[in-house]
Amino acid sequence: MKFSTIVRERSDQLWRASFDHPFVKEIADGTLAIERFVHYLKQDSYYLTNFAKVQSLGAAKAPDLATTGRFAFHAQSTYQAEHALHETFFADLNMEPEPAFMPAPTAYKYVTHILSVAAMGTLGEIVAAILPCYWLYFEIGQRHANATPHHPIYDRWIAAYGDEWFGQLVQEQIDRFDALAEQASDAERARMMQHFLISSRYEWEFWQMAYTLEQWKM
Repeated sequence: MKFSTIVRERSDQLWRASFDHPFVKEIADGTLAIERFVHYLKQDSYYLTNFAKVQSLGAAKAPDLATTGRFAFHAQSTYQAEHALHETFFADLNMEPEPAFMPAPTAYKYVTHILSVAAMGTLGEIVAAILPCYWLYFEIGQRHANATPHHPIYDRWIAAYGDEWFGQLVQEQIDRFDALAEQASDAERARMMQHFLISSRYEWEFWQMAYTLEQWKM
């Protein structure tokens, strides 16, 4: 059995919690309160900025030029596709970037997690930490491919993550994850499993953070 199948099965309860979260369901039916999406958008912009850094660190740890090039391409794609989509949303919602933006606790913890893995872990561990973000969003996009929110923003959000081009990037990282797991020691595979599960948990917490308008209590 492929390692990706094993970790996906182990994380299934967490993923189902994401699929069933009201934030996701209300985007799909067009009823999500816009202030919740705005809060999500700000946090996700922060997350994606750091996600691209992690992809770039993956490029630096790659064992060959071809893999380095692909990770660099993924980092560029994060900027061009997802971040550009966010910039469109910012314009549609009349939002301005905040120079001294302070992320919500969950966004900060999730980013700290992936940056820590990128700094201290192997390439396999890096892929394990970032793969749930790729894969879960694609599954959400696929699940709601026929949804009709009838909302100018939510329609585009669903379309972006169910897109075939995005699906190809997801499958590439799943295949790379399996290839790296085959070469890894038992100890490294255990760490890859742990990183994947932690990131899967943070994905659910990210929806919850947005839905509850989570802020620091200081």
